[in-house]
Amino acid sequence: MDPYQTEKVQTMANDNVDFRKGDYVVYPAHGVGQVEGIETQTIGGMEVKLYAVTFEKDRMRLKIPVFKAKTAGLRKLSSSDRLKDAMKTLQGRARVRRTMWSRRAQEYETKINSGDPVAIAEVLRDLKRSNDETEQSYSERQIYQSALERLAREVAAVQKITEVKAAEQLEDMLGKKKDKAVKEDDVEKEAA
Repeated sequence: MDPYQTEKVQTMANDNVDFRKGDYVVYPAHGVGQVEGIETQTIGGMEVKLYAVTFEKDRMRLKIPVFKAKTAGLRKLSSSDRLKDAMKTLQGRARVRRTMWSRRAQEYETKINSGDPVAIAEVLRDLKRSNDETEQSYSERQIYQSALERLAREVAAVQKITEVKAAEQLEDMLGKKKDKAVKEDDVEKEAA
């Protein structure tokens, strides 16, 4: 073993472990997962510590080297302040640019996969169609649903509520359900 490899093994063994078994974490491309444990495996003759993270919703298990966790974007759940910022963003005015849909869709996917709750809230806000007469296209609905699920999982984990309740809470903030309730009230008034 050359000196470079010895130095590398020592570095990997001495990495600080930021997460513990049972911690909820966010991996940008997959959302909220739970640390199943920390494993050590020999890869290419070197011992490497790995986080084993499960994503129950996707029925997936991911192993991330501890020394690459930060650069891969693995992080703790958002603070309540960061979620408040995301909620403020949700309630703001939609900013739909007049560019080609394919370019906007790509930007939305990038924001969702960033794992940043404020960026995901921007996608939800920009794609909401609460009182517009225009229907969403299939791809718009898919991206909207993906953003809603991703943000709802993190809100649910932080607030210790179900994902369904978190999604309802987010859609209430977007004004989706309120508009339906208003329309139902109008129908009842007209019937009376």
